[in-house]
Amino acid sequence: MQPEIIEIIEGHTASAVPALQVLWPKYDAAEMTRIIDTVLRPNGYRLVGILPEAGGPAACVMGFRLQYSLWLGKSFYIVDMATLPDQRGRGYASLILDWAKAEAERLGCAALHLDSAVGPERSDAHRVYMGKRYRIGCHHFVHKLD
Repeated sequence: MQPEIIEIIEGHTASAVPALQVLWPKYDAAEMTRIIDTVLRPNGYRLVGILPEAGGPAACVMGFRLQYSLWLGKSFYIVDMATLPDQRGRGYASLILDWAKAEAERLGCAALHLDSAVGPERSDAHRVYMGKRYRIGCHHFVHKLD
């Protein structure tokens, strides 16, 4: 049986935090939950995940939002995507990417896109993206401010 992908609504954000901390270990659980619920969600951020056990943590999560640009028009932007290390290799990331494609089509989006860090530690994730026909569409530059 294929696992169910559910929306993780406010009040249940904590179930997504362990997987998200794999990507963003600088945040403790309370701070991450607060930021998601008080800053990100009001700006359109949504979470979906695969929860293998009721009441347990999500094995794989995706944070996303819709955005609009002259380049892509209406698009589905995957902000965060992570799988708990002990849950990898089960196809969860692939399933969530399939869900995202179907949801983007349902919402009338012209494209899906995501940013992914570079480096050898990200090569497994990049293989999943490339296997789903994502391609490198641009370079994303960052100028951090002090």
